[in-house]
Amino acid sequence: MKLIVKFILSAIAVVIISKLLPGVEVVDYLTALIVAVVLAVLNLFVRPLLVLLTLPATILTLGLFLLVINGLIILLAGHLINGFQVSSIWTAILFSILLTILQSIFHSVLQEDKKITE
Repeated sequence: MKLIVKFILSAIAVVIISKLLPGVEVVDYLTALIVAVVLAVLNLFVRPLLVLLTLPATILTLGLFLLVINGLIILLAGHLINGFQVSSIWTAILFSILLTILQSIFHSVLQEDKKITE
């Protein structure tokens, strides 16, 4: 149940960011949910491989290259999913930063709700 709630909150974050950020298009809410699931799968399987392969660049840039990796994963999701488009790598990097911020806010709200109910 908790995983489903996280996917739904991620989908809501994707929709909000697509409305705010020019260059990101999401056709409908189902597509946003698919984007959330695909991003989770890509982060689970592809991201560790990319981090390992680009470790020297990540060390040289003191970790900032991880933002590029996140942007590349979002661009890859844009190519895999019909109805989700990201116009450039810079837009994808900004999308990843905003998505991380929104997911952190949603997660903290869920933690507060959990504390209140206990």
